[in-house]
Amino acid sequence: MTPEARAWADLVDALSAAGRLLDDPALPEDERADGYRALLRGLHHQLARFEVDRERPELVPFNGWRQKFFMDNPDTRYWVADVRGDRRYRVTGHSGDAVYTSITAYTGSAGGTAAAARIDGDRLTTDPSGAFSVLVGGTEPGTGPWLPLPEGNGQLWVRHFHDDVADDRPGRCTIEPLTPPEPPPPIEAARFQHQVRRLATTIEMMPVAFSAVEEQVEPNTVHHWAEMADGAAYTEPGIHYQRGAWRLGPDEALVIEGETVPCRHWNALLYSRYLNSLDYRHRTVSRTGATATLRDGRYRLVLAARPPEGPFDGDWLDTEGRPSGLIVLRWLHTEEAPPLPRVRVHPIDESGGGA
Repeated sequence: MTPEARAWADLVDALSAAGRLLDDPALPEDERADGYRALLRGLHHQLARFEVDRERPELVPFNGWRQKFFMDNPDTRYWVADVRGDRRYRVTGHSGDAVYTSITAYTGSAGGTAAAARIDGDRLTTDPSGAFSVLVGGTEPGTGPWLPLPEGNGQLWVRHFHDDVADDRPGRCTIEPLTPPEPPPPIEAARFQHQVRRLATTIEMMPVAFSAVEEQVEPNTVHHWAEMADGAAYTEPGIHYQRGAWRLGPDEALVIEGETVPCRHWNALLYSRYLNSLDYRHRTVSRTGATATLRDGRYRLVLAARPPEGPFDGDWLDTEGRPSGLIVLRWLHTEEAPPLPRVRVHPIDESGGGA
């Protein structure tokens, strides 16, 4: 078998292996189907970024609803580009109605990923229309915003955080090399083989990550998620994460009550057991500091398959009738660590009153 055929066979074998790991007869039919859909979304996500051109990179939209991959966040819009540390680029764009913008350079190694450098909207120079421009890589210029790049290859992420993504004006961003690159070879066989094998490894790992989460999160609780601090796993530095889970009967609700803290932005978002956000295009599955109902600085979230009947004091989050799932709260640039909320299970129609 030729090296190319072997790499292709590895990819096909990885897809088969991942499918077998998802074949859990103990789960309901819809949950099993959802697992395979999550696998396809992850494959779609990886294929969209399969051909990397670090000489002439593109900022590719990341984690759209057809390409959900490991804790997507619809309240934040993302773009990702693969770059070289010895090149210089220019990033231009507009933040739209985002409450916060950041551009972060990441470096990766066998030991994990790390945020190497970051510039945010507070340091970006904008023109009268609100458009920004920043130099990336090379030596620091005498004037204007600049983001250094780490040595070697890395990734550049642009994020726009939104308080009300449904009504906010979307932003935009592009990247261009400052020195026009030479045309690359039509294809590099060894590099192609490596990329196919790397894709195979990622696909085979996905069901393992899905199953590991259930062992990490106790149902009907919320805890601090320290593992995601400081830009780990390509997360945004400066976010304090809290993670919880629900396990409910069809007529039960999980009530989560807590105090907000001064911060740049916060949101609470529901996920399936397969680390995909729930159907935010048609259902209310997230709240932000702007869309939540606060009373004396406190929030009250009610996770249930339907809204409670009668008088209702709180913000319903639609679990889609799923018996279990995850919730993640993100707190951006807090002045202090947000306290853990109070969490309890109630019958749905007895969950509407105050504590």
